[in-house]
Amino acid sequence: MSATRRNAAELLTGAAVIAIAAGFLAYAIAGTGRAGASGYPLKARFDRIDGLAIGADVRLAGVKVGQVTGETIDPQTFQAVVTFSMRNDIKLPKDSSAQVTTAGLLGGSVLSVVPGGATATIPPGGTVTITQSAVSLEDLLGKFIFNVSDLTKAVQQKILPTK
Repeated sequence: MSATRRNAAELLTGAAVIAIAAGFLAYAIAGTGRAGASGYPLKARFDRIDGLAIGADVRLAGVKVGQVTGETIDPQTFQAVVTFSMRNDIKLPKDSSAQVTTAGLLGGSVLSVVPGGATATIPPGGTVTITQSAVSLEDLLGKFIFNVSDLTKAVQQKILPTK
């Protein structure tokens, strides 16, 4: 095979690889869920929302039923105010709760909604009043290490009493 043909084949192969990579990139961007959120808007207030981002899933019983559309800080209470959309066919009871959870061990944060038992529903633009903030993994790890340290000291004092 001549050098000219080999160069042309390499050029065509490179172009095909770039085209395939561009296709994967377009597919990934289209699948990120950044399209406009459909459904009706709701709000919830949290002390902390670590890792919850705009565009994150809103889940009910593990099923995606909406997405987070906004995050702000209330200047009076210094709480995080999360705005999210909820599918139009799901009407949440007034005593429903919302919790910031993780999607998995290495996953991002999601907003989990647990429906209550009330007959009255939260109207569009309403607020979910029962909330549980995100749990910081770093705080939990620090508490665990602190407790293990205290336990170790207590065991050492029982085993090796001071005279």
